[in-house]
Amino acid sequence: MAESAGGTFDIVVLGGGSGGYACALRASELGLSVALVERDKVGGTCLHRGCIPTKALLHAAEVADAARESAQFGIKATFEGVDVPAVHAYKDAVVSRLWKGLQGLVKSRGVTYVEGEGRLVSPTTVRVGDADYTGRHVVLATGSYARTLPGLEIDGGRVITSDHALSLDHVPRAAVVLGGGVIGVEFASVWRSMGSEVTIVEALPHLVPAEDESSSKLLERAFRRRGITFELGARFSGVEHTATGVRVTLEGGKAIEADLLLVAVGRGPVSTGLGYEEAGVAMDRGFVTVDEYCRTSVPGVYAVGDLIPTLQLAHVGFQEGILVAEHIAGLSPRPIDYAGVPRIAYCEPEVASVGLTEPEARERYGDRVRTLVYDLGGNGKSQILKSAGAVKLVAVSDGPVVGIHMVGSRVGELLAEAQLIYNWEAYADDVATLIHAHPTQSEALGEAHLALAGKPLHVHG
Repeated sequence: MAESAGGTFDIVVLGGGSGGYACALRASELGLSVALVERDKVGGTCLHRGCIPTKALLHAAEVADAARESAQFGIKATFEGVDVPAVHAYKDAVVSRLWKGLQGLVKSRGVTYVEGEGRLVSPTTVRVGDADYTGRHVVLATGSYARTLPGLEIDGGRVITSDHALSLDHVPRAAVVLGGGVIGVEFASVWRSMGSEVTIVEALPHLVPAEDESSSKLLERAFRRRGITFELGARFSGVEHTATGVRVTLEGGKAIEADLLLVAVGRGPVSTGLGYEEAGVAMDRGFVTVDEYCRTSVPGVYAVGDLIPTLQLAHVGFQEGILVAEHIAGLSPRPIDYAGVPRIAYCEPEVASVGLTEPEARERYGDRVRTLVYDLGGNGKSQILKSAGAVKLVAVSDGPVVGIHMVGSRVGELLAEAQLIYNWEAYADDVATLIHAHPTQSEALGEAHLALAGKPLHVHG
């Protein structure tokens, strides 16, 4: 896939990550001419440094747990350790196959793919080297980078980000994870499964603080059982190198010794030095501000993905890219309801949700909110998997279910149904009439809605 020598197109997309390439593919499908500019590899953070490689590591970690714990299921197996190069070979092979497939898809759709560093030089033009790519519309999709804290230097060895963690050539004996959000708990989960002693430092009162508090507490309980320790409501003070690793100091003086510090304090937008402000694009703390159709303050210029202040999830980028392509093509796409986006932390156990948390629902609906918690202890498949956790429903009295929150092994796979329940504004009575296959974990959703509808089956009290 080589760079062309400039030209004029219906759409020029700057950035080939999830939002950018989704926009390019959908626009091409709709008969528009598209140039897609990418400085690295098509697929962006998700494919190369995020979703796919981290989930490959998480699956390898799950296999390690299964081997170590096989006696619980009557299977005699020996866990001999982690072959780190082989794990990376498996991970890289998955990424490579998907990357090659995506390259072929871009080519087959007739998208002009441009390799190189692009910069917005006018509201209609992206410059790559000496070549100008002009579009009736420009879509900004330059993604995000791993943040750090002021004064905290990332050295790539003992103080690292998730980018470095994905290619670490060993399993750390002990690690401190700074940040208890999704990235932090996923790497903590991987390393613990592979034998590390892990401590998470989170400034807020709970892990995965964006989730419903009940989910956070269930995850914290599970992590304690797994031997993952955490410091909540704790402020990072500093880090110093030692003879064997690092010493991480918290406000108040507590110090934690470890091999390395993973900085997982979120991701920031890649927007500096790309000509956005000079072209008149309104910004807020580095993010590009947009309306419900992802239009920026400059007519004809759109922005999608991690570059805008919406949920930093690949599937959100996909949908934003499709929305923009359809809007440019003159269709009438529906603006995205971001509360209806499925959210998953792929640690063990998984944390999955869609819709409003209980506090969000109470702020919107007041005393009309009612909740129900169904313990996975009553679900046969969860017992087979030896998975603990729960399903929590948040609903409106005489109204629809407005939030579904789940914790447990593999509960992310239940989110497809949960998303339909929320987005189709289903009532508990509606879902209670559906038949869920037995034994499956999806029955937990059915049982929870049966109970909320006033006709509980395998529920005590």
